Amino acid sequence: MPRKAQRKANVTRKTSETDIRVGLNLDGKGSYEVNTLIPFFDHMLSLFARHGLLDLAISAKGDIEVDFHHTVEDVGICLGEALSKALKDKTGIKRYGNASVPMMDALATVVLDISDRPYFRYNTTKDSKAVSTARKSKFDMGLVEEFMKAFSNNAGTDLHITLHYGRDLHHSVEAIFKALGRALKEAVTVDPRIKGVMSTKGKL
Repeated sequence: MPRKAQRKANVTRKTSETDIRVGLNLDGKGSYEVNTLIPFFDHMLSLFARHGLLDLAISAKGDIEVDFHHTVEDVGICLGEALSKALKDKTGIKRYGNASVPMMDALATVVLDISDRPYFRYNTTKDSKAVSTARKSKFDMGLVEEFMKAFSNNAGTDLHITLHYGRDLHHSVEAIFKALGRALKEAVTVDPRIKGVMSTKGKL
């Protein structure tokens, strides 16, 4: 029996602010090689790949001496484009995914629908101390939101993220990225019982 082709994509994006290259394999083993020149962001993307069992290669250069924002957002754009490109017509995928991940003092839930109808909702609660204290760090919760919004818009996903609580910034962001990887792993899984796409419309 011939081996099924892996769902792969490569995306590049070059602007006056950033130079990004992303390689994604949805049928990988969780391997990663990530260098954005932002160590904390590299760590989060590596966790996302590992827990999503995605093979991920990212090389990014940006004007981080000005701000991390441009690099973080543009990586989100490229990763979203890579996901959309790798999925092609979305035949046979489960489409929906959800995961809740605890990380010490933090708990995050990610629910997503690969629908080609992008929508993004980012919820935090008053118990999320990491949100109010994050501005002390150069990498704050606002950057997480910008990355996820860019990813959702360019992947065509209906993405809902809830940080239920979290005192430590690192723990809170880690829980979110791990949950994203696990939810995405579920959503892109091919179920042989699904003929065409998981929609009564016949198209996603």
